[in-house]
Amino acid sequence: MAGYTQVWTPLDFEADGKQCDWLRVPHSTDLSGYGVVPIPVVCIRNGAGPTALLVAGSHGDEYEGQVALAALVREIDTADVKGRIIILPALNAPAVAAGRRVSPLDAGNLNRSFPGDPAGGPTAMIAHYVTTVLLPMVDLAIDLHAGGRSCDYIPCALIRSGGSKTEYRQLVDLAVSFGAPVTSISDGSGGGGRTTFSAVGQGAGVPVLTAELGGGAALSRDGLAIAEQGLRRVLQRHGLLSGATADPASPTRFMRVRGRGAFVYAMRKGLFEPAVELGAVVQAGQLAGVIHAIDRPWQAPEPVSFTEDGMVACRRAPVLTEPGDCLYKLLVDVEPA
Repeated sequence: MAGYTQVWTPLDFEADGKQCDWLRVPHSTDLSGYGVVPIPVVCIRNGAGPTALLVAGSHGDEYEGQVALAALVREIDTADVKGRIIILPALNAPAVAAGRRVSPLDAGNLNRSFPGDPAGGPTAMIAHYVTTVLLPMVDLAIDLHAGGRSCDYIPCALIRSGGSKTEYRQLVDLAVSFGAPVTSISDGSGGGGRTTFSAVGQGAGVPVLTAELGGGAALSRDGLAIAEQGLRRVLQRHGLLSGATADPASPTRFMRVRGRGAFVYAMRKGLFEPAVELGAVVQAGQLAGVIHAIDRPWQAPEPVSFTEDGMVACRRAPVLTEPGDCLYKLLVDVEPA
């Protein structure tokens, strides 16, 4: 089924110039029997050269990447491009329109749906199209994220280990060019790591850099600036874009998740009161926060502690918390090798 897709577009990826159109994802409803879900797509091509795929809006409540890519689309002059840049600022458009992490059409989490299914729901069809149609065209990809409504992130890039040495060095080079303050290196074994965009990119031999640029369903000015400058640096580094030079990259700090102990979870329902800020360095046994019981406010709040040393890279944003909610993620320093 790899060569089959129900998603289509009138846009010609082989034509020179700047083309702005939609991907059409078939979706039949009571009021629109022959309807499609429109996914904005832009292709800017100018002769021979490498191809970059730039994506945001896989999760609809993550905004820095959406804004940065929309601005890039408006600013790039075709004459300044050598090769091809494909841009999808709102890849999971239904989730973007609803301001939700998952699609309101099928509850699909796009960045946990790869490689997708050509005969599945809208989310699975989008993932399959990216995997089978777009990825084979490209030489590198950047996937812009943030913490959404559920958490806040320090601005960071993420790359995967586990590929060939050449592929890994390409990822390290991408991270250095992008210039986020921190780059987290992961083997992709945790959570839904095997069904992400970066996972299918690695399987296709395409280096994919992911970025987390803020959170809390807000728009971080710092995260937006990192995305805007990082995108231009990467495109210029790979000879895809000339014109105004991006600011020089600051050194990135390479880090990793040590293991499952790097994550702190709530064990009860209540109001989460954090004890440390993003970027703080903590030790095992240190107080991470407390959870106040809603139904028994006369009881002392339940303390939550860190079980490992590390730097706080991610913290839960909502105060109301359920058992199993992730409260923190820690990173530790590592040599990129």
